[in-house]
Amino acid sequence: MGGKTTKKTAGKTPAEKRNAASGKGTAGKGGGSAASGKSGGIAVGKNIRPKGYVPRLKKIYRESIAPELIKEFNYSSPMQTPRLLKIIVSMGVGEAISNKKLLDAAVNELTLITGQKAVRTKARKSIANFKIRAGQEIGARVTLRGAMMYEFLDRLVNAALPRVKDFRGISQNAFDGHGNYAMGITEQIIFPEIDFDKIERIAGLNIVIVTSAETDAEAKAFLAKFGMPFRK
Repeated sequence: MGGKTTKKTAGKTPAEKRNAASGKGTAGKGGGSAASGKSGGIAVGKNIRPKGYVPRLKKIYRESIAPELIKEFNYSSPMQTPRLLKIIVSMGVGEAISNKKLLDAAVNELTLITGQKAVRTKARKSIANFKIRAGQEIGARVTLRGAMMYEFLDRLVNAALPRVKDFRGISQNAFDGHGNYAMGITEQIIFPEIDFDKIERIAGLNIVIVTSAETDAEAKAFLAKFGMPFRK
């Protein structure tokens, strides 16, 4: 019996031996169990989707948008058709230098809006005029890919933008010359996921839609077919 015990505990640290003896593990260490998926006060678990699930916009892209683009731009191969690569949603919180609660709120709000846990972003360099030091946490960001990217774009176009007061469309001049589009939202409360009574303050956010389009004209036609309401 003693020989078996020696083999099981050989090579382990004293802490691991104590945990093994008491039946405790170290997987849950650090702020919540993996099963609960809780982070920052918001439950962020894995999205449970049916087998074979395809987001609505992705299905539309495959069935109608891609064939229309091939015909419109005379692509010789389907691989030339513009595709969504990723969507980056971010918030800058300069006031977090003096009030850390604002940064926590930004992380929670981005998590609610996108359905994916937001990460904190740090200043790359020091700026004396704004009392910012390199490495300080001054914002939050989420990078969406795959199904969550299409689902967010669907909510943005069909649920959030129509709630903007006196909305007249989004700018046609916000492309970067490489087929990517950037836009700013002045109030996060246009997203249905945000409860106005529970927010710390009204805050804006930035959205960058990255596509594989080679030109801005192709990217504009591509996004317009998804329903992006460009100003005429």
